[in-house]
Amino acid sequence: MESLSSLVKVSLPNYLAGLPIPNTFGGWFKLGLRDWLCLVPPTAAMAGLGYMSYLAFCPEGRPKPNGRCNLAHRLNETKVVDSVDIEDIAEKAAFCRCWKSKNWPYCDGAHGAHNKQTGDNVGPVVVKRRG
Repeated sequence: MESLSSLVKVSLPNYLAGLPIPNTFGGWFKLGLRDWLCLVPPTAAMAGLGYMSYLAFCPEGRPKPNGRCNLAHRLNETKVVDSVDIEDIAEKAAFCRCWKSKNWPYCDGAHGAHNKQTGDNVGPVVVKRRG
């Protein structure tokens, strides 16, 4: 607890007192490169603290999850429905369920990258012909 007290009462004020903050508006234009580089860490820390506070106390500032799973295929349609005649399937066919396939509605393995990125476990629907 004493080290935290020392940090707050001694180290932090000494660090802040040593920063090259000018007394006038015109003084900002007289700062050298080394002075500007000294101001980067505290500025980044304040910006990060401000952003985290904004996210914590302003619910409208939080990113909203997008419930949409289809982000690319026939977005102008109310409902995407496809029919495949069973006679057109040779022995078996794999149909995409992740909506990431470039060959949609057929699976091209894009769910692998999707699963790795999101932690999901989606895979294709495989339809086989009997016989």
